[in-house]
Amino acid sequence: MRPTPDHPVIAIEEHYWDDELASHFTGAEASRAGPIEKRLRDFGGERLRDMDAAGIDICVLSHGAPSSQKIPADIAVPLVRRVNDRLAAAVAANPTRLAAFAALPTADPQAAADELERCVAMGFKGAMVHGSTNGEFIDLPKYWPIFARAEQLDVPIYLHPAQPHPAVMDAYYKDYLGDFPMLARPAWGYAVECGTQVVRLVLSGVFERHPNLKIVLGHLGESVPFQLWRLDQALSRPGQKSVRFREIFTRNFWITTSGFFSTPALLCCAMEMGVDRILFSVDWPFVADSSAGTRWMKDVPLCADDKNRILSGNARRLLRM
Repeated sequence: MRPTPDHPVIAIEEHYWDDELASHFTGAEASRAGPIEKRLRDFGGERLRDMDAAGIDICVLSHGAPSSQKIPADIAVPLVRRVNDRLAAAVAANPTRLAAFAALPTADPQAAADELERCVAMGFKGAMVHGSTNGEFIDLPKYWPIFARAEQLDVPIYLHPAQPHPAVMDAYYKDYLGDFPMLARPAWGYAVECGTQVVRLVLSGVFERHPNLKIVLGHLGESVPFQLWRLDQALSRPGQKSVRFREIFTRNFWITTSGFFSTPALLCCAMEMGVDRILFSVDWPFVADSSAGTRWMKDVPLCADDKNRILSGNARRLLRM
């Protein structure tokens, strides 16, 4: 599956780490196992070789979890500006192969909105936010200036999970983390954490205030597409405030294939949301070989036009690439 000028392959959730930002990480999030951390710090070499081998034309870089969401505002605001400037320089050095989502200092919502606008002016395609901000979900009204600015700029916010709140870790996962440390992260905890954020966002009213806000979710929508019928039905039962959950989710959200190469799951998402809402991504380097994603897409039982939309057409429209 090789890219062509008309149908390049664009992968939109491909991570890296900035040395200065990563130096602030603590606990289990302070390092990644084996060669993953080395790859996270690579902008050229192995990353480009992997893209070439997989037939990926462009990858959209985003800082890996937990990014800047657990850093106090006084540190995060100037730090994130430097992080984004370095990412912009890396993209400028290889503009035909790389693009970027900005990191945001969400602890200061107004500064985060301003940083989003500054980065979009430099060519960034939107921003990625990881998990809660110092323990708070970003559906709280104090964070809505970020969403207002994203709507104004017509760029998406990519919601990526991070390690769940310590109280959740203790209540849900601690009994098994010694043997299964990924339980609280990609195996289960990430989907629960980010899916909960999605539901809270829809219930918060932010999409009534900002009807053109665009949100991207990785990992085939963090299980929300599979729960969509039940969410919509249960939240429309008598005795509660009315919410148009399905309408909002299928209008304001896009999902990606990052780290989730399951044909039945993809077809479920296509049936629930439509092919135009699905974008290709790999989740490199957490998926170490991007060819796993492109090989999988080659055999997915969709027509060539639908595959091309997933592989690049939808990203080109959403991100104006």
